[in-house]
Amino acid sequence: QVQLVESGGGLVQAGDSLRLSCAASGGTFSSYTMGWFRQAPGNEREFVVSMTRTGRTKYYADSVKGRFTISRDNAKKMVYLQMNSLKPEDTAVYYCAAIWDPLSIKVENTQSASYNYWGQGTQVTVSS
Repeated sequence: QVQLVESGGGLVQAGDSLRLSCAASGGTFSSYTMGWFRQAPGNEREFVVSMTRTGRTKYYADSVKGRFTISRDNAKKMVYLQMNSLKPEDTAVYYCAAIWDPLSIKVENTQSASYNYWGQGTQVTVSS
């Protein structure tokens, strides 16, 4: 079982950057595809990006492609989301999630229901 804790959210202005972190504990972290999702008030949880266990493959939502970058450090059991050129529409609670994927075949699965473990979320607010 994997426990996930996000950090790094905050209030920023449009055009600013922010880096989210997700600390994992328990389980075999290097066997999980990791993802970031977000949920704005009144909206469903939305896929943002995912990365295979080795970091070789990354899959981005069109809305963040070119602005957001996912990375991971398996030795430290950490996942990061670098967010640049932030827009007001990026405002949401951001969640880190893990899906058991030792064969790295689930990275393009964007359905939140497919992910096994979730963090508590961190709020990102982008003002215009």
